Amino acid sequence: MRKRYWIPLTVLAFALIGFFGVLPGYLDAGMNKIDGKQLIAVSPEAAALHRSLHIVDLHSDSLMWGRELTEVAGRGHEDLPRLTAGNVTLQVFASTTKTPKGLNYDSNPSDSDVLPALLVAQRQPAATWTSLLARSLFHAAKLDHSVALAQGRLLKVTDPFSLDRLLGKHATAGGPVGAMLSIEGLHDLEGKAENLDKLYAAGFRMAGLTHFFDNQLAGSMHGEKKGGLTPFGRQIIGLMEAKGMIVDIAHCSHQCVADVLAMARRPVVSSHGGVQATCQVNRNLTDYEIRGVARTGGVIGIGYWDAAVCDTSPRAVAKAIKYVRDLVGIDYVALGSDYDGATTVRFDTSQLVQVTQALMDEGFTPQEIRAVMGANALRVIRAGIAPLQSSPSGGGGSAKR
Repeated sequence: MRKRYWIPLTVLAFALIGFFGVLPGYLDAGMNKIDGKQLIAVSPEAAALHRSLHIVDLHSDSLMWGRELTEVAGRGHEDLPRLTAGNVTLQVFASTTKTPKGLNYDSNPSDSDVLPALLVAQRQPAATWTSLLARSLFHAAKLDHSVALAQGRLLKVTDPFSLDRLLGKHATAGGPVGAMLSIEGLHDLEGKAENLDKLYAAGFRMAGLTHFFDNQLAGSMHGEKKGGLTPFGRQIIGLMEAKGMIVDIAHCSHQCVADVLAMARRPVVSSHGGVQATCQVNRNLTDYEIRGVARTGGVIGIGYWDAAVCDTSPRAVAKAIKYVRDLVGIDYVALGSDYDGATTVRFDTSQLVQVTQALMDEGFTPQEIRAVMGANALRVIRAGIAPLQSSPSGGGGSAKR
């Protein structure tokens, strides 16, 4: 009798070990790759300039994976040791809460989600298996835990005061890395405006309206209808601007982008992506949209993966940055890696000097490089996370405009 049960129980045990112990790391390593192609030679001048920069990256998805940020990871694109090695001043960490089946850039339904299996495998709290809001709050708590473990090497940024504190400490050799929270698609509001208060209280200071599918706020560039802002989306933008939460148009449909730019009272960002002129992928911005973001005083974060710049080389990144500079000026372009966002890149965050060198090779001046690598993003973040006024109640209707 015992033998009859021993074999299936052993099989079950191995299956559980594989699911909980192996699958999360396997998926992480397989989806967040470095392509291993040749890097460009870095000059002593570029290395010296890079060490003097305040570097800001507007988007990474590292919180989605089952890693501790403070520890060296044997996979993916970033962790605190690599952020420090790359001289990053501030990393914006996004909360990704839903991914449709058959993910693609053209058309995705909003009624499917493949993330629950990963969340179970990573042994996240049961509430996150079904609640999108709980997933974002878990990501915020995960960052807070890492900040506590880092003992001063990782500082959370939520307001201009904490940003100034970070910049003062980062000016010294081996200074801390800052961390700010963002959201990849406000479907995590679960249709309730009052949930924005919960996200703000957890530390979120930037949010994209959509991700890879249409939601209750707006149409996605990768959704089925690709519509514009809904009345709920307009209400949420008003609340965000009043609170001090930066509006991110990455993944928005063209109509959504147009609607946001028409109503924006504060700088708008496109946190991660590219431009149509150098890479004709639907999610990348048109010249009209680039000019619109610039008119708000915002920035466009250029990514490092193939669909953003049609290559993974730092020279392709620099080419896209150069295009934005030449179209609207140096003040409106920044970095938006999409590290750990199921992307393949040429260099991880410890190797960001590759971008500095590529910009030097394109003829950018040191002052222009300082702007691109961080100063522009810092300007927009400082302005965007300062509340305009006492925020109206999340459930109390539209914000005063």
